[in-house]
Parts: sequence; C-alpha cells; structure tokens
Amino acid sequence: MDFTVKTNKGAYDIEAYVRFIGQDVLVAISGGEKPHIGAVSVAQPRPSLRDPEVTSATASVICLLGHKEDALAKSISEVLAAKLNTQVVVTAGIHWDNLTKEGIQTVVQNSRSLLDMILEKIITGSQK
Repeated sequence: MDFTVKTNKGAYDIEAYVRFIGQDVLVAISGGEKPHIGAVSVAQPRPSLRDPEVTSATASVICLLGHKEDALAKSISEVLAAKLNTQVVVTAGIHWDNLTKEGIQTVVQNSRSLLDMILEKIITGSQK
C-alpha cells in the first residue's frame, strides 16, 4: 500500500508520502517553499522499559547541517514503529522563509494531524 496524505489547514500545510517495503514503512514528509531532506530517522519497536507488555520504540536520527527537522522525524518514526510494531524510516524536509513562532506552532500541529492521518489510513486500510 502506497499513499499520500496532506494537511488542509490553509496555512503551513505539509504532506507525507507513505510506502510499505515488505512490512517496514518508509515515510517522506515535505512542505513549504523549499521541500527537501533535512533529517532522517530510523525507528524500531521494542518492549517498553516501564512495562515489557507494552510496545515502545527507539530511534536514531541523522540531521543535516543547518536543519531542524530531527525532532519531527524522530517523534513520528517512534510513534509509527511502536503502534505498527515494525521498522520505520522517516525523512523530513519542511521550509518556509521567515517562519514566525506562531507558524512553527502551526507546523507542529499539522505534523500531529499528519501522523493521525497516516495511522488512520494504515490501521483502517482506508483509501479516502
């Protein structure tokens, strides 16, 4: 299953292309005036340190010089790896010139919405 989801808030919208490689998941998140690859995160599921009955995830991140997408890529890859119990790679590259604090908050909110859309499509098998 390959699919694309995109936020539609009207400001600072971002999109994700999702591709399954076997059971593993590859996600490319982009947006803004200059989409690119700014960070890459690789996550794998593991038992939670607090409760081994719960699946958590751990991730490694490479962030390219001058980019700030590392936290976004890491958090999304960890959530997907834990919820889907599979290995996940997330690339992220989002850029708007002169982004304000409010703009950054909107991008963060949009990234949460994007994650929810990805999970909904995968878990329900929805092709909306």
